[in-house]
Amino acid sequence: MTLGRVLPVVVLDDARHADPLGEALVRGGLTAVEVTLRTAAGLDAIKALAARGDLTVGAGTVLTAEQAEQAVAAGARFVVTPGFAPAVVRACQQAGVPVVPGVATATEIQMALDAGLGVVKFFPAQQLGGAAMIKALAAPFRQVRFIPTGGITSAVIAEYLAVPAVLAVGASWMVATDLIAGEQWDEITSRTRAALAAAGGGA
Repeated sequence: MTLGRVLPVVVLDDARHADPLGEALVRGGLTAVEVTLRTAAGLDAIKALAARGDLTVGAGTVLTAEQAEQAVAAGARFVVTPGFAPAVVRACQQAGVPVVPGVATATEIQMALDAGLGVVKFFPAQQLGGAAMIKALAAPFRQVRFIPTGGITSAVIAEYLAVPAVLAVGASWMVATDLIAGEQWDEITSRTRAALAAAGGGA
């Protein structure tokens, strides 16, 4: 699962925006994108982005095993959940697709380890204590890698990525829904480049 250091978390209301969005992200230097299933357009957007072939596309906000199966069928290469969902984890493992469960506590991290997983989504990151909280949790769970998501902006992205346990940072400010609705693709590319620069330059 190749995500890069910055993972854009996208909410798409219109699947027709998927391809130009993908183009804007690629021009900005990104290699992966997470499309949430918070809207009816989510699955079609995953299918359109996956068809491009130049992005690793994942499905986010996956709440059920059925959604996971639909997302994989649409072309999702990885699955992300907001919390630890045993049924979703099992469905993904059976399908051979990487799954990144959401965690907020040491107990949930332990559950992920028990399920054989080594990468978790720390959500909502800023509200849960930010990079300092990840450092604290990483101490007893040295083999776990975190993808913090939730409330992260360009001002704090470098702070997260300075933590050795952080694999990547999930963020949405560069793909804000108003930018997508307004088809401001150049602005999305600009914000994407700025995000990578704030992260230290590499995708």
